[in-house]
Amino acid sequence: MSRLGRGAAVAALSALWCTCSATSAPAAVPAYAPVDRPGPALSVPQASLDASLTCSGKVDGATREPVLLLPGTATTPRTDFSWNYEPALTRAGIPWCAVELPGSALQDIQVAGEYVVHGIRTLRARSGRRIGIIGHSQGGMIGRWALRWWPDTRPMVEDLVGNAPSNHGTIVAQAFKLACPVTGCSAAILQQVDGSAFMGALNSGQETFAGTDYTVNASRYDEIVVPYTTQALAGPARITNTVIQDICPGDLAEHLGIGTYDRTAWALALDALTHDGPADPSRLDKAAVCAQPLMPGVDPLSFVTDYADAGVALGAAIAGETGVRAEPPPACYVSAACPASAPTPATGSTVRGRCGSARRFVVRVDGGRGPRLRRVTRVTLDGRVLKVTRREGRLTAIVDLRRRTRGVSVLRITGKDAGGRTVTRVRRYQACRR
Repeated sequence: MSRLGRGAAVAALSALWCTCSATSAPAAVPAYAPVDRPGPALSVPQASLDASLTCSGKVDGATREPVLLLPGTATTPRTDFSWNYEPALTRAGIPWCAVELPGSALQDIQVAGEYVVHGIRTLRARSGRRIGIIGHSQGGMIGRWALRWWPDTRPMVEDLVGNAPSNHGTIVAQAFKLACPVTGCSAAILQQVDGSAFMGALNSGQETFAGTDYTVNASRYDEIVVPYTTQALAGPARITNTVIQDICPGDLAEHLGIGTYDRTAWALALDALTHDGPADPSRLDKAAVCAQPLMPGVDPLSFVTDYADAGVALGAAIAGETGVRAEPPPACYVSAACPASAPTPATGSTVRGRCGSARRFVVRVDGGRGPRLRRVTRVTLDGRVLKVTRREGRLTAIVDLRRRTRGVSVLRITGKDAGGRTVTRVRRYQACRR
């Protein structure tokens, strides 16, 4: 069944790589920043970050590991996950959030990475526990960008599962370096070319970080991330690199299929989420997994249409993208020579004020931007519930950052406005050493 509906999808995927490639040599980076240097402040406006995240299930105070879904290049959570992983996770009782990357994940991945950092921090704060990440293609790789350049996110992520991840780029686009000198190319595709400056930065220092478990699922029939063997990762973390045909020899899922409907990839992802460590293929019931090509969540009656629609949407996203002439230059923060304070946060960035170390202060939780909250139902700081007290007619809570020496603390306020609607507001405070 993996061949069903492949016409439109494969054509669109081929166009993704065949029409876009680098037109100039990547910018040289003399020395990369060390892996333990604190990450920069996020430059994307807070409203954009908040709007990118959609959640379902019991995320707040979750009783099990919640999942952050990251879509692939030229896709959105709707086209990549709404007909497969989202319903499958819901049925399994696993809460999830999905991140919509800017421009259908076709724009600068360095900027898209900030959305992922925000998603990790937010889901960790709301759930009160470490999270899992499941990503497809670029989505299977971009979580590693967040972990590499924002070290505070590493303790927040328990599992990172990549289905056909572009961990080291692809050689497919190398043959088309002269294909778009006039029309331009998608920034994200240029960054995923084998040997790009982005890939050099992503894999600098070390590919993985101990404490986070990595599960990589690849297909021998992957026609986009080529060769498929480059998807594999190296230590020091606990890692499982699996080719799905080694489990189910008859599995014909290719690049789009492995991340959208493939039961083998789903079984490995679920195994990683429900056990300590990365996925272990020996734990799978191979007879049951291989007998059914479609993962839970996929409707067999609408599969052909859903799969074809995903391919059509992918092609439409590529066609509507405004191209760039060359790969975006590496962000300042990837360089060892970059000042620690760069980049400067934009208006509406995620951090309030300056440093919050050794600080304990009172905040008003029924005011702030937007209409006043008539009732406050829950206030948490980094997932810990705070006591709300009425002072002089105002609802307040105490924010205590005295034990924090670095990173960002997230204050989340949930309540009801005058119209009875549930409203959630997020504030962030930077903690740092004195």
